[in-house]
Amino acid sequence: MTKRRVYVDNSATTPVHPQVLEEMLPFFNENFGNPSSVHSFGRQAKKAMDKARERVAVALGAKTEEIFFTGSGTEADNWAVKGVALANKDKGNHIITTKIEHHALLHTCEYLEKHGFEVTYLDVDEYGLISLKQLEEAIKDSTILISIMFANNEIGTIQPIGEAARIAKEKEIYFHTDSVQAMGNVKIDVKELGVDLLSISGHKIMGPKGIGVLYIRKGVRLDNLIHGGAQERRRRPGTENVAAVVGMGKAAQLATENLEQHIRDMTSLRDKLINGIYERIPHVKLNGHPTERLANNVNFSFEFIEGEALLLSLDMVGIAASSGSACTSGSLDPSHVLMAIGLSHEIAHGSLRLSLGEINTDEDVEYILEQLPPIVERLRSLSPLFKQCEGGKVSV
Repeated sequence: MTKRRVYVDNSATTPVHPQVLEEMLPFFNENFGNPSSVHSFGRQAKKAMDKARERVAVALGAKTEEIFFTGSGTEADNWAVKGVALANKDKGNHIITTKIEHHALLHTCEYLEKHGFEVTYLDVDEYGLISLKQLEEAIKDSTILISIMFANNEIGTIQPIGEAARIAKEKEIYFHTDSVQAMGNVKIDVKELGVDLLSISGHKIMGPKGIGVLYIRKGVRLDNLIHGGAQERRRRPGTENVAAVVGMGKAAQLATENLEQHIRDMTSLRDKLINGIYERIPHVKLNGHPTERLANNVNFSFEFIEGEALLLSLDMVGIAASSGSACTSGSLDPSHVLMAIGLSHEIAHGSLRLSLGEINTDEDVEYILEQLPPIVERLRSLSPLFKQCEGGKVSV
């Protein structure tokens, strides 16, 4: 019998949507012009980029001139933080972020700390939520930027971005949000939210890899991250990846047009998966907020087993997922996100993220619920600690 293949790692990357691929293909060989060229080939490429920029702007509720294409969401995060820091160092040197940001943000802040900037890393509660009170208390006269991710990539918790942005605005501090995971899963309107900068990525919304976007509100003081040309209105030099830009535009359009139905579908699958795991497997803990979470995110900790062993066992039955386990991240430490919400090393090491997408079905969820319990049972049977605790009540 052919092994079933179930992909539930959509927070890591998604397949390219057929409509996205269809629009991209001509720009690899037919419409291959450089958009900076004045001839017809260049003008054709430039027109396609303009259309893509308009699509992204509509998706975010922004103006077209506020949309800048980057090489990735990571680049967009770097540009937002470093750009504000360098352009506004005459005003101050203090940045506020959180302990559960993506490494694209955390490592950028660590870099700036080595170059004279001060960074405050906000705590989160057991569900991964920041405290708006702590945010207000962290603000100093020298604060020039607050950067808080919209939704966490590991545990799916959605932050109160609108409220946080309002606090920043009252103090005349720039506000950036990493919205890589939120895009396509949460309604985003930059004007309603009141944010100054916002990052998204193409390959998280069924677009191509190697393309991202930084929304820069008109009037924001921001230094360039890259130098060397006049592309992107002299803000982001380098010959444009036209095919990827076109794909980004189409992916953003599809993600927002189908958003409400997508949220309903993902929420139904997510809740079925969460309830099924609770019903069939003991000694588990749902990580992240129970309701203020992404519609496609399921993250559990399984006591007495290690995340990598769980991933490998799932892969053997055709299920692709991810973990906050040390071995999978190439680090001796477990996920910084799981540690920040108060999990012990042992529990954090036994985490599993199942992130759903458009390609997933009820049958996929049923297959996971069929395969996961016996895998967990088998792995626990190899654990001396589980044998000692077997039959007793164990708190995760």
